[in-house]
Amino acid sequence: MANIKSAQKSARQAVKRREVNLARKTAIKTSVKKLLTAIEKHESPAVLTTLFNNAQAQLARAKGKGLICANTASRKIGRLAKRLTKAAK
Repeated sequence: MANIKSAQKSARQAVKRREVNLARKTAIKTSVKKLLTAIEKHESPAVLTTLFNNAQAQLARAKGKGLICANTASRKIGRLAKRLTKAAK
């Protein structure tokens, strides 16, 4: 444990940030997985669109918070959109 007061505070903040970031990453993985399973089950286009919008929002939010790289978010969104259009056909 840190001895200096400011170092103690930054250690506490790091723990909080880690928990928040972990929750955000888990939410992203969950929303992407829900979309992929819905595509496999051949759900209706309305359901797929809703799930895609949710996953896209989660990824964009994580990009804005600096949790994932901007290119990574764009790549994942693009790949999901590609799968969605392929499933729609």
